[in-house]
Amino acid sequence: MIGPRRDRHALSLDSLDALGLPVGDDGMVIGVDAEGRSAVLGVNRPAPYEITLIGGLWTAQVMALRAAATGARVAVETGRSPAWTALAQAAGGGQQCVTLHDVGRVPPQGASAGSPVVVVRDCGMRPPRGRVVAGPWQSVITLLPYLSPVAPRLMEKSGLVGVQRVSPDEAAQIGRVLNLPWPEVEALSTLADGVTLWCSGGDRRFVMTQGTDAETGLLGAARRMD
Repeated sequence: MIGPRRDRHALSLDSLDALGLPVGDDGMVIGVDAEGRSAVLGVNRPAPYEITLIGGLWTAQVMALRAAATGARVAVETGRSPAWTALAQAAGGGQQCVTLHDVGRVPPQGASAGSPVVVVRDCGMRPPRGRVVAGPWQSVITLLPYLSPVAPRLMEKSGLVGVQRVSPDEAAQIGRVLNLPWPEVEALSTLADGVTLWCSGGDRRFVMTQGTDAETGLLGAARRMD
């Protein structure tokens, strides 16, 4: 039987670009950039990946929650477990996808393509060398509340560096390590809460992270200081 006849839907070759879809990289959305585009960070990788964040606990905890939402197991190495307890209990909908460990006590995680791992190191200004390091399907996020003597070494070996509001002196030092242009160095001491300058090689992007209703209810509003 012949079905109903309708006019064909056709586009000229010049009009095909209008059908482009805003699909970014696979990963977790860490915020929006200055143009309002989603900033996506892929933390589940087949190669070792290290991230250094000079910033606040709030941003690190949002990243941990969103990493868990991508299916990763999150191991938090911290000297302030009470600050992470509510998050660990709330994440995963009853499944233990976020575990807390004392500094230097993170056991081997057995990361794999089917069970990727993100290790969050919240170990203060001078984090000791970790027993568990970045590897295939295991990324490491190191949180530094401020610039410290170990920060240059960590920044230089990291695939991604995030910097939130710091003092002008700290901004100048960070600018030298990351080869930042002067306007971005000046901006680092005036950033609003929740704004991070993310740097990877020669690529740089200011990103605003805003909590979802669930994240805000658990962690409170975005803040640089704890």
